[in-house]
Amino acid sequence: MEKSIHNPAITYQKTDLHVHTCASGHGTTDSITDLAREAAKRQMEVLGISDHGPASPGSASLSYFRSLFLCEPKRFGVYLRYGAEANILDKDGGLDIPDEILARLDYCIVSMHRPIYASGSAAENTQAYIRAMRHPNVKIIGHCDDSRFPVDYRELAKAALSFGVTPELNNVSLLPDSYRQDCRVNAIRLLQACESLSCPIVLSSDSHGRAHIGDVAAAASLAAEAGFPRQLIVSEP
Repeated sequence: MEKSIHNPAITYQKTDLHVHTCASGHGTTDSITDLAREAAKRQMEVLGISDHGPASPGSASLSYFRSLFLCEPKRFGVYLRYGAEANILDKDGGLDIPDEILARLDYCIVSMHRPIYASGSAAENTQAYIRAMRHPNVKIIGHCDDSRFPVDYRELAKAALSFGVTPELNNVSLLPDSYRQDCRVNAIRLLQACESLSCPIVLSSDSHGRAHIGDVAAAASLAAEAGFPRQLIVSEP
Protein backbone atom coordinates (compact mmCIF):
# COMPACT_ATOMS: atom_id res chain seq x y z
CA MET A 1 0.00 0.00 0.00
CA GLU A 2 1.27 3.47 -0.92
CA LYS A 3 2.62 5.40 2.06
CA SER A 4 1.89 9.04 2.72
CA ILE A 5 4.81 11.45 2.49
CA HIS A 6 3.16 13.67 5.08
CA ASN A 7 5.66 15.56 7.24
CA PRO A 8 4.29 16.13 10.76
CA ALA A 9 6.62 19.10 11.20
CA ILE A 10 4.77 21.04 8.47
CA THR A 11 1.40 22.74 8.86
CA TYR A 12 -0.21 22.20 5.49
CA GLN A 13 -2.41 24.91 3.99
CA LYS A 14 -6.04 23.83 3.58
CA THR A 15 -6.19 25.18 0.01
CA ASP A 16 -3.49 25.01 -2.65
CA LEU A 17 -4.30 26.12 -6.20
CA HIS A 18 -0.87 25.84 -7.83
CA VAL A 19 0.10 22.18 -8.19
CA HIS A 20 1.22 20.07 -11.13
CA THR A 21 0.65 16.49 -12.24
CA CYS A 22 2.53 14.33 -14.73
CA ALA A 23 0.56 16.16 -17.44
CA SER A 24 2.96 19.10 -17.02
CA GLY A 25 5.67 16.93 -18.57
CA HIS A 26 8.37 17.26 -15.92
CA GLY A 27 9.10 16.95 -12.24
CA THR A 28 6.71 14.13 -11.38
CA THR A 29 4.92 10.99 -12.50
CA ASP A 30 2.01 11.62 -10.10
CA SER A 31 -1.55 11.77 -11.40
CA ILE A 32 -4.53 13.83 -10.23
CA THR A 33 -5.61 10.83 -8.17
CA ASP A 34 -2.20 10.62 -6.47
CA LEU A 35 -2.34 14.30 -5.52
CA ALA A 36 -5.92 14.13 -4.29
CA ARG A 37 -5.17 11.07 -2.15
CA GLU A 38 -2.18 12.80 -0.55
CA ALA A 39 -4.18 16.00 -0.01
CA ALA A 40 -6.76 13.97 1.91
CA LYS A 41 -4.04 12.52 4.14
CA ARG A 42 -2.87 16.07 4.87
CA GLN A 43 -6.44 17.07 5.75
CA MET A 44 -6.59 19.61 2.97
CA GLU A 45 -9.95 20.87 1.76
CA VAL A 46 -9.36 22.26 -1.75
CA LEU A 47 -6.76 21.24 -4.32
CA GLY A 48 -6.33 23.11 -7.60
CA ILE A 49 -4.83 21.26 -10.56
CA SER A 50 -2.89 23.77 -12.67
CA ASP A 51 -0.71 22.03 -15.22
CA HIS A 52 1.54 23.94 -17.58
CA GLY A 53 0.05 25.07 -20.87
CA PRO A 54 1.03 23.28 -24.10
CA ALA A 55 3.85 25.71 -24.97
CA SER A 56 5.88 24.17 -22.12
CA PRO A 57 8.09 21.36 -23.45
CA GLY A 58 6.47 17.97 -22.86
CA SER A 59 3.27 19.39 -21.41
CA ALA A 60 -0.24 18.23 -22.24
CA SER A 61 -2.07 19.13 -25.42
CA LEU A 62 -5.10 21.41 -25.55
CA SER A 63 -7.39 18.36 -25.50
CA TYR A 64 -6.32 17.70 -21.90
CA PHE A 65 -7.42 21.15 -20.75
CA ARG A 66 -10.54 20.98 -22.88
CA SER A 67 -11.69 17.82 -21.08
CA LEU A 68 -10.94 18.84 -17.48
CA PHE A 69 -14.51 20.01 -16.89
CA LEU A 70 -15.54 16.35 -17.10
CA CYS A 71 -13.38 15.35 -14.12
CA GLU A 72 -14.78 14.55 -10.69
CA PRO A 73 -15.30 17.61 -8.47
CA LYS A 74 -14.39 15.71 -5.30
CA ARG A 75 -11.98 12.87 -4.58
CA PHE A 76 -11.15 11.30 -1.22
CA GLY A 77 -13.17 14.07 0.43
CA VAL A 78 -11.08 16.85 -1.17
CA TYR A 79 -12.75 19.39 -3.45
CA LEU A 80 -10.88 19.74 -6.73
CA ARG A 81 -10.56 22.86 -8.86
CA TYR A 82 -9.44 22.32 -12.43
CA GLY A 83 -7.34 25.08 -13.91
CA ALA A 84 -4.14 25.71 -15.83
CA GLU A 85 -0.88 27.59 -15.57
CA ALA A 86 -0.96 29.28 -18.95
CA ASN A 87 2.21 30.62 -20.50
CA ILE A 88 2.38 34.28 -21.45
CA LEU A 89 3.71 34.14 -25.00
CA ASP A 90 4.48 37.73 -25.93
CA LYS A 91 4.37 41.40 -24.94
CA ASP A 92 0.71 41.53 -26.02
CA GLY A 93 -0.19 39.11 -23.22
CA GLY A 94 -1.13 36.27 -25.54
CA LEU A 95 -1.59 32.90 -23.84
CA ASP A 96 -1.00 29.35 -25.03
CA ILE A 97 -4.54 28.26 -24.13
CA PRO A 98 -7.44 29.72 -26.16
CA ASP A 99 -10.07 31.82 -24.43
CA GLU A 100 -12.84 29.33 -25.21
CA ILE A 101 -11.00 26.66 -23.20
CA LEU A 102 -10.03 29.02 -20.39
CA ALA A 103 -13.69 29.99 -20.03
CA ARG A 104 -14.57 26.40 -19.12
CA LEU A 105 -11.86 26.02 -16.49
CA ASP A 106 -12.34 26.93 -12.84
CA TYR A 107 -9.43 29.38 -12.96
CA CYS A 108 -6.19 30.21 -14.74
CA ILE A 109 -2.73 31.17 -13.49
CA VAL A 110 -0.62 33.25 -15.89
CA SER A 111 3.17 33.03 -15.73
CA MET A 112 6.35 33.84 -17.61
CA HIS A 113 8.75 31.00 -18.38
CA ARG A 114 11.94 30.68 -20.35
CA PRO A 115 12.36 30.09 -23.25
CA ILE A 116 8.69 30.65 -24.06
CA TYR A 117 8.56 34.34 -23.17
CA ALA A 118 11.34 36.67 -24.29
CA SER A 119 11.76 39.11 -21.41
CA GLY A 120 11.77 42.83 -22.09
CA SER A 121 11.97 45.90 -19.88
CA ALA A 122 10.08 46.15 -16.60
CA ALA A 123 7.48 48.31 -18.34
CA GLU A 124 7.06 45.80 -21.20
CA ASN A 125 6.80 42.80 -18.89
CA THR A 126 4.32 44.58 -16.65
CA GLN A 127 2.15 45.41 -19.66
CA ALA A 128 2.33 41.79 -20.81
CA TYR A 129 1.00 40.66 -17.42
CA ILE A 130 -1.72 43.32 -17.47
CA ARG A 131 -2.83 42.34 -20.98
CA ALA A 132 -2.85 38.67 -19.96
CA MET A 133 -5.24 39.50 -17.10
CA ARG A 134 -7.91 40.37 -19.67
CA HIS A 135 -8.31 36.73 -20.72
CA PRO A 136 -11.34 34.97 -19.21
CA ASN A 137 -10.88 33.14 -15.92
CA VAL A 138 -7.38 34.49 -15.21
CA LYS A 139 -7.39 34.64 -11.41
CA ILE A 140 -3.74 34.41 -10.32
CA ILE A 141 -0.42 35.96 -11.39
CA GLY A 142 2.15 33.19 -11.00
CA HIS A 143 5.64 33.68 -9.49
CA CYS A 144 6.15 37.28 -10.64
CA ASP A 145 9.27 37.38 -8.46
CA ASP A 146 12.02 36.47 -10.92
CA SER A 147 14.55 39.16 -11.88
CA ARG A 148 14.86 37.54 -15.29
CA PHE A 149 11.38 39.02 -15.88
CA PRO A 150 11.50 42.43 -14.12
CA VAL A 151 8.20 44.18 -13.41
CA ASP A 152 6.80 47.30 -11.79
CA TYR A 153 5.13 45.80 -8.71
CA ARG A 154 2.97 48.80 -7.90
CA GLU A 155 1.55 48.94 -11.43
CA LEU A 156 1.07 45.18 -11.38
CA ALA A 157 -0.82 45.32 -8.07
CA LYS A 158 -2.98 48.23 -9.27
CA ALA A 159 -3.96 46.28 -12.37
CA ALA A 160 -4.58 43.12 -10.37
CA LEU A 161 -7.04 44.98 -8.17
CA SER A 162 -8.75 46.42 -11.24
CA PHE A 163 -9.15 43.04 -12.94
CA GLY A 164 -9.92 41.04 -9.80
CA VAL A 165 -6.71 39.01 -10.16
CA THR A 166 -4.53 37.91 -7.24
CA PRO A 167 -0.71 37.96 -7.21
CA GLU A 168 0.92 34.82 -5.90
CA LEU A 169 3.60 34.42 -3.25
CA ASN A 170 5.24 31.29 -4.60
CA ASN A 171 6.80 28.89 -2.09
CA VAL A 172 9.22 27.27 -4.56
CA SER A 173 10.66 30.67 -5.45
CA LEU A 174 11.71 31.17 -1.82
CA LEU A 175 13.49 27.86 -1.33
CA PRO A 176 17.32 27.84 -1.19
CA ASP A 177 17.62 25.79 -4.39
CA SER A 178 15.24 27.90 -6.47
CA TYR A 179 16.41 28.47 -10.04
CA ARG A 180 14.62 31.84 -10.18
CA GLN A 181 16.61 34.98 -9.43
CA ASP A 182 16.39 37.48 -6.53
CA CYS A 183 13.03 36.08 -5.47
CA ARG A 184 13.17 37.03 -1.81
CA VAL A 185 13.95 40.69 -2.54
CA ASN A 186 11.33 40.81 -5.28
CA ALA A 187 8.73 39.05 -3.14
CA ILE A 188 9.19 41.69 -0.44
CA ARG A 189 8.70 44.41 -3.06
CA LEU A 190 5.54 42.67 -4.21
CA LEU A 191 4.25 42.44 -0.64
CA GLN A 192 4.97 46.10 -0.01
CA ALA A 193 3.14 47.16 -3.17
CA CYS A 194 0.16 44.94 -2.39
CA GLU A 195 -0.06 46.15 1.21
CA SER A 196 0.03 49.80 0.16
CA LEU A 197 -2.93 49.21 -2.17
CA SER A 198 -4.78 46.64 0.01
CA CYS A 199 -4.35 44.10 -2.79
CA PRO A 200 -4.84 40.48 -1.67
CA ILE A 201 -2.27 37.77 -2.33
CA VAL A 202 -2.46 33.98 -2.43
CA LEU A 203 0.16 31.55 -1.09
CA SER A 204 0.91 28.60 -3.37
CA SER A 205 3.20 25.58 -3.19
CA ASP A 206 3.90 25.22 -6.95
CA SER A 207 4.45 21.55 -6.14
CA HIS A 208 5.27 19.23 -9.03
CA GLY A 209 3.74 16.02 -7.72
CA ARG A 210 2.38 15.21 -4.31
CA ALA A 211 5.51 15.78 -2.22
CA HIS A 212 4.94 19.46 -1.43
CA ILE A 213 1.23 20.10 -1.95
CA GLY A 214 -0.11 22.43 0.72
CA ASP A 215 3.41 23.30 1.90
CA VAL A 216 3.72 27.09 1.85
CA ALA A 217 5.95 27.39 4.91
CA ALA A 218 8.58 29.59 3.24
CA ALA A 219 5.98 31.91 1.75
CA ALA A 220 4.04 32.20 5.00
CA SER A 221 7.26 32.90 6.92
CA LEU A 222 8.26 35.71 4.57
CA ALA A 223 4.77 37.26 4.66
CA ALA A 224 4.90 37.25 8.48
CA GLU A 225 8.44 38.64 8.54
CA ALA A 226 7.38 41.45 6.22
CA GLY A 227 4.39 42.23 8.44
CA PHE A 228 1.95 41.63 5.61
CA PRO A 229 -1.66 41.83 6.89
CA ARG A 230 -3.14 38.38 7.41
CA GLN A 231 -6.54 39.61 6.20
CA LEU A 232 -5.02 40.24 2.76
CA ILE A 233 -3.90 36.61 2.40
CA VAL A 234 -6.73 34.75 0.67
CA SER A 235 -7.14 31.03 0.11
CA GLU A 236 -9.04 31.32 -3.17
CA PRO A 237 -9.21 34.37 -5.48
